[in-house]
Amino acid sequence: MTVNAPAAPESIDLMSLEAVSDPQGYFAQLRATQPVYWDPQYRSWLITSHRHVAEALRDPRFSCDRIEPYIRKKLSGPDTDPLVRQAFDVLSGWMVFKEEPDHSRLRRLCMQAFTPQSIAKLRARAEILTAELLDAVAPGEFDLIASVAAPLPSIIIAEMMGVPVEDRLRFEQWTAKVSPLVSTGLDDPTRYGSVAEGMDALVTYFRQLFQRYTEQPADNLITALLRAREQNDALSEAELMATCTLMLFGGHETTANFIANGVLALLRHPGQLAAMREDRVDMKLALEEFMRYDGPGKTVVRVASEDFEFEGQQIQKGQRVFLMLSVANRDPLAYEDAELLKLDRPPGRHLGFGFGMHFCLGAPLARLEAGIAIPAIVKRWPGLTLAPGPLQWLPFLGTRGMRELRLRRA
Repeated sequence: MTVNAPAAPESIDLMSLEAVSDPQGYFAQLRATQPVYWDPQYRSWLITSHRHVAEALRDPRFSCDRIEPYIRKKLSGPDTDPLVRQAFDVLSGWMVFKEEPDHSRLRRLCMQAFTPQSIAKLRARAEILTAELLDAVAPGEFDLIASVAAPLPSIIIAEMMGVPVEDRLRFEQWTAKVSPLVSTGLDDPTRYGSVAEGMDALVTYFRQLFQRYTEQPADNLITALLRAREQNDALSEAELMATCTLMLFGGHETTANFIANGVLALLRHPGQLAAMREDRVDMKLALEEFMRYDGPGKTVVRVASEDFEFEGQQIQKGQRVFLMLSVANRDPLAYEDAELLKLDRPPGRHLGFGFGMHFCLGAPLARLEAGIAIPAIVKRWPGLTLAPGPLQWLPFLGTRGMRELRLRRA
């Protein structure tokens, strides 16, 4: 829901309160007038229209390999904190920051966890867990994220990987420390100490799990990845660590925001809320509309791999590019009534899960969990309302999520 007047290009500030709380409204004028825009403050290109973002996601000249260049440029000196360097080394191995052929090889190894058959097996567990989490919410005011939206995907991904559920809270604390670096895309060395601490804890813990499942294999994703290594599938120890930390990170934070943003959107659209409560909604269409309207992925970062012209603009090698998914998904040239949540909207090519070879690997799992949780939440409490007070959106460029979503139930 747009609450801020669109910003003129000369006054754009990516991390202003207005831009963080309502990016779709804030960048609307920029999208309409200069959809490929050079931001002198952050020395980055901003691409905001649906057509241009989709083109850039398909164009290999917009490279996702942005961590290795940063390591070479900023973290190769003798004064670099070894834990900070370790954190960036792990991030550099994430498949989302890899180009071909490494991206496809790593993706292929992980796809076994996200086949339709694998996801279908999780439905019963997700339904039971959702019901248990809702049962535990006491009447009155509560935080939906802490109570339901975050625990559900966190427990599911932990069980898939073979991580004991009792360690979930520790993982949430560790990933919260790593999250600002991954979610923002802006250079801020002041946060590196916290990032390094969180990543070191994750690395230490995963090494223990690798040892455990090497000695005692089990039916989980870590065991499957260890076996792939043994079968000479070229999965190095560093890649194994990177893949596991990525799966843990991507497996719960993104879906938590998907669920919370979806519930918020319904509460702001009473007619659509009523339709869901009355089972007049096709959940397949509804989930895609939640992702289009206010999905958890706000921006993805690319780096120009060479000098080239794009839509009349001269982009230089090494320049950073912000592909603003959330703004593109409200483009009136791509969607009729783009500013409205319409759960029966015909299928369209939204960009919330990415595009092309980097389409979100975990999308089937996110759809399953959100498709269970969102209707269960709004049907369980017919009188559900927003609690008084402003929403506090996370001050990240990459992630669209709230610190908390305080609601009231009878």
